Amino acid sequence: MTRHRWFLPDEPDVLGMLQRQVTETLAGLDALAAWAGGDPSAAPLVREAEHRGDERKREVMAAISSAFVTPIEPEDLFALSQGIDWLLSRSRDLVNEAEAMDMGPDAVIAEMVAMLGESLREIEQAIARLTSEPPEATAHANAAIATERRVERVYYQGMAALLENPDQRERIARRELYRNIARIGEAEIAIAERVIYSVMKES
Repeated sequence: MTRHRWFLPDEPDVLGMLQRQVTETLAGLDALAAWAGGDPSAAPLVREAEHRGDERKREVMAAISSAFVTPIEPEDLFALSQGIDWLLSRSRDLVNEAEAMDMGPDAVIAEMVAMLGESLREIEQAIARLTSEPPEATAHANAAIATERRVERVYYQGMAALLENPDQRERIARRELYRNIARIGEAEIAIAERVIYSVMKES
């Protein structure tokens, strides 16, 4: 008598793929920080990281679609991957816009961008502990939010200082660049809050 054995397909490591997407995004934000610190040669590195980030996002999305089960709910994985991808897209746009306006970064931009990197490193730690150490994941997500609140303070201080700038062109251009960085920070908050939400649902 022939016996038939049924096997479930190997499950893709969706969380590992998401972590690789975060790693690629960190490389992009590090390049953005170098650019913001006064290195114009880092601008192409931001664009290259954005392209690689798109590839990592596609891998995550394909894995979510094919997985029989996922470590956390698919909608949370989707939202996390989408939000992380958005960080690189907006970083690329920031560099492109600054170049289009012929407006290099200043000290306010450099400080804000540096803190974006700090916040994302906390998010990286949160995602790494999402299923193995949920309380630690939440703690790192909250730390990311706290760091981003510092970005907001620098943003408002920078905007206030612009009122004293007599150069209208520079005032308008820098205001737009500051706003774009603030939006990246808001996206980081959304990612961190999604981590917290997914932990709450799994507990």
